[in-house]
Amino acid sequence: MRDIEFLKGHGTENDFVVLPDLDGTLDLTAARVRALCDRNRGLGADGVLRVVKGSVVLDTETEDARRRLADVDPDGWFMDYRNADGSIAEMCGNGLRLFAAYLVDAGLAEAGEFVVGTRSGPKPVRTHEDGSVTLHMGPARVFGRSQATVSGEAYPGVAIDVGNPHLACLIDGDPTDLDLTVPPGHDPVLFPHGVNVELFRRKGPDAIQMRVHERGVGETRSCGTGTVAAVAALLHLVDEPTGTSYVDVLGGRVRVEITEDGSTLTGPAVLVARGQLDRRWWESAS
Repeated sequence: MRDIEFLKGHGTENDFVVLPDLDGTLDLTAARVRALCDRNRGLGADGVLRVVKGSVVLDTETEDARRRLADVDPDGWFMDYRNADGSIAEMCGNGLRLFAAYLVDAGLAEAGEFVVGTRSGPKPVRTHEDGSVTLHMGPARVFGRSQATVSGEAYPGVAIDVGNPHLACLIDGDPTDLDLTVPPGHDPVLFPHGVNVELFRRKGPDAIQMRVHERGVGETRSCGTGTVAAVAALLHLVDEPTGTSYVDVLGGRVRVEITEDGSTLTGPAVLVARGQLDRRWWESAS
């Protein structure tokens, strides 16, 4: 009945609890995720990153999911990501940067380039000496047009798939003036499993400013896949196939590049603390 190791960290202030589960034995229920992420009851976070081998996750997925994850290395490290409400999500850019930084810090991966498994497939990463991490995010695919409703006002947007669903809306005003305490309205037909909503404006030829409301979490200080979605949406709107932009979020700045082959995201990853979860608390949170 030993206590449970945890770490706490963030990527541009999008914060996470990291749970090293190297032997794949933790029973990470939705209730425990919610308790961990609760900022009064638990440690407080926007999500949980469980560190497991790919085989642990692949063995518990449905046959359809295993087909989709056919390229994931069962012997490699896998980011088992959970939203703050306990739901499972396909991908998280800020979380993946922190996950990669943890693997290097723990001696589970060599600094430089390596691959991490995710529910949106294997993701190549590169760690840098300045503490930043570059992720190869794969393609950012446009799959429609829709709108988000905030405080009764509709904002047209572009539907983008970055391994998870996004609705990125270019706005004229200052995104800091918007009220995102309530989830933006969206089309449940186009987004049957919910959607991350980005509202952004251009700040110059190579920079945008963005706020984001994440499904299963609420407004966060940053969203890695959301920054890629916003840049991809802007390029789509101006009919440019490729481009690079800095993205300013509430928690800092990242750099996104959209190429013909996919996209990359570069930004900081900060490990803040480590400790032990009391086993009695863990059992009571089930």
